[in-house]
Amino acid sequence: MTNNIRVERAILRITQQQLAEMIGVSRQTINAIEANKYVPSTVLALKIAKVCSKKVEEVFFLEERD
Repeated sequence: MTNNIRVERAILRITQQQLAEMIGVSRQTINAIEANKYVPSTVLALKIAKVCSKKVEEVFFLEERD
């Protein structure tokens, strides 16, 4: 799974730390998700999408290998 959280944060002009605080996780968690090293839970993915005012499918994308 890939994502465009970095792009969405840039549009909103928020840092990893600010996003992390908004959804109740650490900055390191946001960093790991952005780097595709960590797959977020459904709840976490929904929270991120909500902050971005997007559908989950507009933030997270399945790859062929998924």
